[in-house]
Amino acid sequence: MTSTLNQDQSDYWNGEVGQRWALYHEALDTAFAPFTEALFARAALATGARVLDIGCGAGDTALRAARQVGSGGHVTAADLSEPLLAVGRERAAREAPGAAPIEWLRADAQDHAFGTRFDHALSRFGVMFFEDSTAAFANIRRSLVADGRLTFLCWRNMAENAWVTLARDAVLPILPEVEAPQPGAPGPFRFAAPETLLPILEAAGFQAIECEPVDRMMRVGDTPEAAADFVATRGPIARLLREREPDVKDAALKIITALFRDRFGSGPVELGAACWLVTART
Repeated sequence: MTSTLNQDQSDYWNGEVGQRWALYHEALDTAFAPFTEALFARAALATGARVLDIGCGAGDTALRAARQVGSGGHVTAADLSEPLLAVGRERAAREAPGAAPIEWLRADAQDHAFGTRFDHALSRFGVMFFEDSTAAFANIRRSLVADGRLTFLCWRNMAENAWVTLARDAVLPILPEVEAPQPGAPGPFRFAAPETLLPILEAAGFQAIECEPVDRMMRVGDTPEAAADFVATRGPIARLLREREPDVKDAALKIITALFRDRFGSGPVELGAACWLVTART
């Protein structure tokens, strides 16, 4: 079920953007791998646990959770994007025996009535896009057992994320009338400030909330060309370019490619990335 409140996000992730992320899911998993390691190290999922993966995307985290909790556990992988869920189902079908069963669910965690009570809810960069964050986290809390756990990653300030700013600053001169994001609006840097996030989690009923800064180098491509394609077609820069004319998109890609070639030679291209690793309990 898709929330009527979050229809814009559903349309976004089920259109060309979702199809592109599905097609290039391996590059995304590679780029996010250092943060995935941090997420699962902190989550320490217990054998036999029932897990909710929020904004599961193409399934990398759901598959890892299923392996970790084992055949006695269960994973519900929820996402708005049917193209990404389809990739997840295909990947799960190729998994070796011994992992937990996975339910692939097209749903908005903001208001979906989950039929299972979970021991642990986790998310890798999937909680910043709710229309109503307080309602969403309250719904997630209701889906957890007593003393259930929440563990997720969200981006810190854009200025701390060179994987975005380096290329963004290079292409801004050819992108007139770039609107600043509205404070609190759905988007990747929505929870960059803990003082924004903490009251939302508290209002949703969570306690023992902790935000730990995590800084890693993110490999965005093995070559300047692959890295330029990555940052120009996925993430914040892709949103800037989405409605632009083809010649502007081509010019932006050439600028970013030249920038990366100048900085990194033939590659690989690794750039700094910064996020919060957030934990809480019911």
